[in-house]
Amino acid sequence: MEKLNVVVALTTRENDYQAEQAVAVAEMATRLGIKVQIIYADNDAVNQTQQLIKIIQDPAQRPTAILVEPVGTGMAQVAKAAVAAGIGWGIINSDPDYIAELRQGGAVPVFSVSTDQAEVGRIQGKQIGVLVPAGSVLYIEGPFNSMATQLRTKGMLSTKPPGVELKTLKGDWTERSAHNAAKSWLSLGSSRDLQIRAVICQNDAMAMGARKAVVDLTEKDREQWLSIPFTGCDGVTKTGQEWVRRGLLRATIVTAPAAGTALEILAKAVDAGSMPADRTLIPPRSFPAVEELRGKSHSASGQ
Repeated sequence: MEKLNVVVALTTRENDYQAEQAVAVAEMATRLGIKVQIIYADNDAVNQTQQLIKIIQDPAQRPTAILVEPVGTGMAQVAKAAVAAGIGWGIINSDPDYIAELRQGGAVPVFSVSTDQAEVGRIQGKQIGVLVPAGSVLYIEGPFNSMATQLRTKGMLSTKPPGVELKTLKGDWTERSAHNAAKSWLSLGSSRDLQIRAVICQNDAMAMGARKAVVDLTEKDREQWLSIPFTGCDGVTKTGQEWVRRGLLRATIVTAPAAGTALEILAKAVDAGSMPADRTLIPPRSFPAVEELRGKSHSASGQ
């Protein structure tokens, strides 16, 4: 069989989970003997579309398949162009509604692989219930047009205690974006009136960005803010999980790098000459486990 040539399109270099995705893809490619080209969109949906269209339209560099984590929407038109050109299409951490339509011809693999983003949100809502049974929480989301953002928020709202009120800010999955958003909000007098009891973020990088914004405050305000829990998601071993161990974050949610799984699914489908499952969900887990977090919270409060 001819060696597979796969383009893996990720969102940004400025994110520990995306870095983990790149490592997982590279390791899987080495193990399976696949040629991979990893590109980054710098969190720019237009740039990502242009990158992929250029690749699709150039016969000299046309790959066997494209695996893409979209910056924004599910990239329906790009997906259709890829499949029409005989290029397989695997979408990562998104579940667009066009997958079934593109699979009908069966000429190339078309599928999605994602962390169960709704379950990430449900776990985060349970973590909130342990850390803040009632009161105000600063909640930092990812980009508004990201399916992961939407599903994580929806899941969180389904399990958080009704007595918890959210003040929501927006980031773009990077530490810098959350630092800027939190710093701007903290400069407002109204931020002191809410008596925030936790900072809950949709990924670990943004949690650390928000924490660094707090470090910039006056000593009195800084001590008050650093006494409340900060949490994130993604749980990369050397970053998110390590930050929990060091006490910089109270909790995270471990999400396995979906890109490595997607590459393995693609390789098996091509080898077997079959269409892979249309949708694969990877289960996340709380770190530490919610019950362990409950025990630590009770100990900290003297209960």
